[in-house]
Amino acid sequence: MNSLKKKEKVPITTMPSVDEKCCYNNPLGCFFCIMKEPNSSIRSNRIKNYFKKMSLIDEDQELVLVLSGLWTMAMSQPNDKELPSLGIFECMTSLINKGINHKSWLHKNQNIYIPYYAAHIIGSYTMNNVDFAIKALDCGVLVPLLDLSRGNMTWVEQRVAIRAIGHLASYDKTFKDVAIYEGEIVKLAMKLASTCLEDVYKEFVGLKDLNMRLKYHCDLLTRGVGGLEMENRKAEEWASQLQCWSLHLLNCFAIKERCLNLICDQNFLKDLSEMWGGLANDTSPGGVGLVRVLCYNKDGRRCIAESKDVIKNLCTRYKVLEVVSMCLVDLVELRTLGGKSNVGNTITRTLLDDFKQRKVKIKNNGVQQVLEEMWGLKVDRKKREKNMSDEILEEKRVMVSLMKQQGNNSFWLGKIEEAMMKYSEALDLCPLRFRKERIVLYSNRAQCKLLLGEANDAISDTTKALSLSSPTNSHAKSLWRRSQAYDMKGLAKESLMDCIMFVNCCFKMDSSMKKNMRIPYYAVRMINKQMESTWLFKNAQLKTFADLSEKPNHQPHDELQISHKEHINVRGTRILLQKKGFMEGLSSISEEHQLIEKGDIISRRNKKAVFTQSM
Repeated sequence: MNSLKKKEKVPITTMPSVDEKCCYNNPLGCFFCIMKEPNSSIRSNRIKNYFKKMSLIDEDQELVLVLSGLWTMAMSQPNDKELPSLGIFECMTSLINKGINHKSWLHKNQNIYIPYYAAHIIGSYTMNNVDFAIKALDCGVLVPLLDLSRGNMTWVEQRVAIRAIGHLASYDKTFKDVAIYEGEIVKLAMKLASTCLEDVYKEFVGLKDLNMRLKYHCDLLTRGVGGLEMENRKAEEWASQLQCWSLHLLNCFAIKERCLNLICDQNFLKDLSEMWGGLANDTSPGGVGLVRVLCYNKDGRRCIAESKDVIKNLCTRYKVLEVVSMCLVDLVELRTLGGKSNVGNTITRTLLDDFKQRKVKIKNNGVQQVLEEMWGLKVDRKKREKNMSDEILEEKRVMVSLMKQQGNNSFWLGKIEEAMMKYSEALDLCPLRFRKERIVLYSNRAQCKLLLGEANDAISDTTKALSLSSPTNSHAKSLWRRSQAYDMKGLAKESLMDCIMFVNCCFKMDSSMKKNMRIPYYAVRMINKQMESTWLFKNAQLKTFADLSEKPNHQPHDELQISHKEHINVRGTRILLQKKGFMEGLSSISEEHQLIEKGDIISRRNKKAVFTQSM
C-alpha cells in the first residue's frame, strides 16, 4: 500500500446500514426524499443537481449512506437508465479523484468507504450494458479507476477497480478507449493475478494482531455482521475474485491478440498454470481459460508449448496423445457424464482413430501399449463376447465369483500380491457386460495396490471402477480409495474432491439407514488435512513463513500457524459434523500398512471395514 499504512489507522465508526435512511440538513436536500418525489421532471432535476454537488457535502455519514444506497440500486437494477442519464458517472469520478488526491479528506471519519463504493457502482452499471460503458468512458472514469488499480489505496479498492475496467474492456465499442493504456493495464492485471493472494494474506488474513486489520475492510467484508470466521471467508472469496477478474481483463486483450508478448512471459505462464477459479466465481475458468485463449494464436501456442509448467507438447495431435492417453484410457467405459451420453465411446474413437494405420507416428512405447490394450478391450474383446451364449456367460459369472472370493481370502491372510493377481485374473475372464462385478474387482485390486504403495495404478483402477458405476462416480469405496491414492501423491485438491464425494455417497443411502448414519472419522480427518493443504492462501502463508525465517533474530509466527490450522479444522468440521457424528471403521492407508503384515491375519473388524459392501 502506498498511501494507507496499517499502523496509521484512522478512527472509523461502524458502517451504517442502508436501511438507516434519514433526512440530512444540507442545501441539496435528502437524497432518499428526492428519490421519492412523484413528479419525474422535478425528481430528475433534483437528482442531477445532487450529483453535480455531491462531492461538496461535508457530512461524511450522509455521503457513505447515499453511496451505499446507490450501490444497492446499481446491483439490483443495473439496466435502469435514470441515474446514468443524470450524471452518476461524473459524480463517481469526482469522488474517486477527491479520495485519491485529498488524503486528509479521505481519512476523515467514514470517507474512507467512498472510493470503494464509487468504483463498485461504476462496475455494476457497466457490467451488462454497452451504452452505459460508453457513457462512463465519456465521463472520464478510466483514469481514476486506473489510479485505484495501481494500489493508491488498498487491495479492496483494487478489486472493484479491476472489475470495472474489465467490464469496460469487454465491449468492442469501448475497447479502443481502454487500449490506450493497454501496456500498463496488462502489466497491472498480470501483477495482480500473480501476487494478489500473497498481498491479501500479508495485509489482512495473515496478520498476527487482529487489531492491525483495517476496520473498514472488516466492515465491508462482513457488512457489519459476523466475526473472525466470516472475515476470513469473505477475504478468501474477494481475493479469488480479484484474481479471476484480473484474468478476465487479460482475456479481453488476449482474445484480440493484443499484448501477447507481455502476457506470454514464461514466469507469468508458470503462475498462470496454478491459478484456479470457481471459489467465488462459479463460471470462471481460472488460468486454464486464459491459456486456451492464448492457444488461439500461433505465437501464443508456441509460448505455451515451450512452458513445461503449463502444457507439454500441445502443438500436434500425436504429441497430445502421448500425454493424455495414459489417463483417458481409464475412462473408455463411461456411459454418461455431465448430461452427455456415450462419453466412453467418444473417447475410444478419438484415441483409436486410424490407430492401426498411423500408430507409427506415436514414438512412446508405453502409449502404444495402452492403445493396443484399448483396441483389444473395446474392439476385439467386444466382438468375441457379442454372440456369447447365456450358458457360457453364466459359467463365466460363477468362475469370476469364485476367483474373487479366492482373492478376498488371500487378502484377509495378508497375501496382498496374491490377492491382486486373483482380481486381475477375474477381470480378464469377466465379460464386459457384467459391470457391477467388474466395479468390485477393480476397486478391490486398487486396495491391494494402495497397500503396495502403487498410487498411480490404484488411481487407474479406481477411476475405471467409477467409470463403470451408475451413476458415474457413485461407488463410495472407490472414491475413498482414490482419495487416499491422490493423498499419497500429494494431490490435495483431487483428494479433497473425492473425499467430499465419498461423504455424499455415504448419505445417499436408503431412508431406513440414514437415521443412524455417521460421517466416518477418517473422512473428516482427510477433509481437514486437504482443506488446509488447498487453502487459497497456503502458498502465501508458506512464503511469508520462509521470508520471516530468513530474518535474523526473528521468531517464527507459531501462533499464526496454530490459528490458521484451528480455523481450517473448525471450518471443515463444522460443515461436515453439525448434528452428525463419527463412525469408526476404515483406517487410513498408513494405518493399514501397520495392520497388514506378511503372514498375519487381519482382525475381523478390519476385514469388515475394508471389504463390506464391495464383497
